[in-house]
Amino acid sequence: MVVAGDFKNGITIEWEGKVCQIMEFQHVKPGKGAAFVRTKLRDIRGGGVVETSFRPTEKFNLAVIDRSEMAYLYQDGDFYVFMNNETYDQINLSADVVGDSLKFVKENENVKVASFKGQVFSIEPPLFVELEITSTEPGFKGNTTTNALKPAIVETGAQVMVPLFIEQGERIKIDTRTGEYLSRA
Repeated sequence: MVVAGDFKNGITIEWEGKVCQIMEFQHVKPGKGAAFVRTKLRDIRGGGVVETSFRPTEKFNLAVIDRSEMAYLYQDGDFYVFMNNETYDQINLSADVVGDSLKFVKENENVKVASFKGQVFSIEPPLFVELEITSTEPGFKGNTTTNALKPAIVETGAQVMVPLFIEQGERIKIDTRTGEYLSRA
């Protein structure tokens, strides 16, 4: 159990039948009236963000989120197959659970599978990946205005905006949270 007065950023609680992560909180003590805790909560399963207030004495159950390292093996129709690296057990997850979290992940790479009470609700790819450019337009000499970017397709099929000097066949480093080009690999 956790009391609203003891909230910290990042903890996960069960609230109104949902599993929510505290993104921001603020203790407010107005000049008139009782103190309260203003929070911004993110529904972990649904992804929505809610701003609400609690009395500092309200109690909540802590939600324990299990994150296990698994290898993404392959896609089989509408299902994605993952293998636990320790027990070698395989699980199939539907496309609606996976979403677009694997758009920068190649087969046989490790990801984190997040679950609550045995139910998987999200896939967390590595923060940075190195991928090869499979197709892009050639950059032209003299076409070098500041921060000019061009579209490129990487080996997973995702599109990334890259600088003009990047050529087809080069390996680049990508931030999977934003999908932005970081550097050559």
